Amino acid sequence: MNELIAVATITILAVISPGPDFAMVTRNSYTHGIKTGLFCALGIAIGVQVHVFYTIFGVTLIIMNSPTLFLAVKLLGVTYLIYIGFKSLTNKIKIDTEESVMPQPSVFSAFKNGFLTNALNPKTMFFVVSVYTQVIHAGNSLLLNFSYGLFISFAHWVWFSLIALFFAAPLIRIKILKYQLIMDKIIGSLLILLGTSLLFFNIQ
Repeated sequence: MNELIAVATITILAVISPGPDFAMVTRNSYTHGIKTGLFCALGIAIGVQVHVFYTIFGVTLIIMNSPTLFLAVKLLGVTYLIYIGFKSLTNKIKIDTEESVMPQPSVFSAFKNGFLTNALNPKTMFFVVSVYTQVIHAGNSLLLNFSYGLFISFAHWVWFSLIALFFAAPLIRIKILKYQLIMDKIIGSLLILLGTSLLFFNIQ
């Protein structure tokens, strides 16, 4: 029971702390509406499973003990976040509150956006690895370990779905869209900053 409480507490605190996932869901929600925001949130939750799977099966040990491979993972994550951030920072398309002039992304595109943001984020890797190596008992069954992983994904899905619902709510969205280009620049700068900061995460 103590293990479950510890996992739940650490997960909740990690999920609600601002980061690339938060920035991505926020922008997708106020820009494209609730459907895009919710599928982005679902993509993030599924992306967590990538980290859970390779942690449980020990691939993380290979990555973290190979500086070259670990650097490649970091660069992938950094490049993706900076790319998305740059697109947001340089966006000049103003969305009309009555009828959006910005092309609506497909459900798959929204899902992929969230999935890649989380799956390529070394910070999530560190979080999942820390939970499984420092909190969860090494002798647990595979079923229990996967159950913890599902809980971590579920917590991400619930939190970021709430974020999507909030920022896509009509009144909130209309207010934000009045300052949309400014918000785009703030979110874009934040994503670039967060992406660049990942370069300073070390294996040790």
